[in-house]
Amino acid sequence: MGIEIERKFIIDINKLPPLTNGYTIKQGYIQTEDYTTVRVRIRNKDAFLTIKGKNRGASRLEFEYPIPLQDANDMLEALCQSSLVEKTRYLVKYEGHIWEVDIFEGRNKGLIVAEVELDSEDEAFKLPNWVTKEVTDDIRYFNSNLVKHPYCDW
Repeated sequence: MGIEIERKFIIDINKLPPLTNGYTIKQGYIQTEDYTTVRVRIRNKDAFLTIKGKNRGASRLEFEYPIPLQDANDMLEALCQSSLVEKTRYLVKYEGHIWEVDIFEGRNKGLIVAEVELDSEDEAFKLPNWVTKEVTDDIRYFNSNLVKHPYCDW
């Protein structure tokens, strides 16, 4: 069983170190009846199907499986909700952690967030000076909600 523990933050992009080696992500969500999310993601030319459980604080169950790229494209077109999340992700090393900085495109253009994955919810970590506000518990920033309520509509 996989457990994802991550915290999410709004950042000041002007204080970030130079961003290099980003990769594109296009993802969609298959509608479910409960708090489970089923995500189809294409990262550059690799594709994944991810199932995530309900958030409990900064933790939730997560299972991710590689799938054929054509299957992912077909799922995005035929099974996912009409809007997709498109972003470029950059990995930034800081004080022993890898931060994922996401710069969103499309209907979420203008939104920039950073996430850090942890080994436990109470793991101590240092915040970079480019972090401005934590939004881990704010559902507006969940990628699965950005499909239904894009940043441009806030």
